[in-house]
Parts: sequence; structure tokens; C-alpha cells
Amino acid sequence: MARKKSKSKGPAFVVFNVEYEDGSVTSNRRVPNELLDQTFGAKLEDLALNAISDQDNEIAQLSGQRRPKIKKITRA
Repeated sequence: MARKKSKSKGPAFVVFNVEYEDGSVTSNRRVPNELLDQTFGAKLEDLALNAISDQDNEIAQLSGQRRPKIKKITRA
């Protein structure tokens, strides 16, 4: 007897490109879907900006080097 294939839940991450105020760019920054919950009316870009800022702060604490401020964020 053959089993039914389960439906995939879709991607677990959304990918964004980030441009910083100093002109540097990082591509394909992954943000988990659970951090992008829009049920309270927040915009996707604002939620992603907060998540990526948190990631940058965590990286800065580990490396000791601060990232510049984020200028623009776009979905890849």
C-alpha cells in the first residue's frame, strides 16, 4: 500500500537584501517565518528590519565590531 505524500509547509525562511548607510550590501539574509507574523498589522519590512537588526547586534557582540545602521531592506 502506498503512502500519501505530505504537503510541504513552504519555506521556513524569507530572504532579504540589506543595504547599510556606509554603502555596503549583504545579500540573502534569512529571517525565520515565525518572526514575520503579520497578525497585529505590522508591515513585513518592519518585522524583517527588527529581526535583522537583532541578528546584527548579536554578531557585533560576538565579533566586537559594530555594523553600520541599516539604510534599506528589500525582499530578495
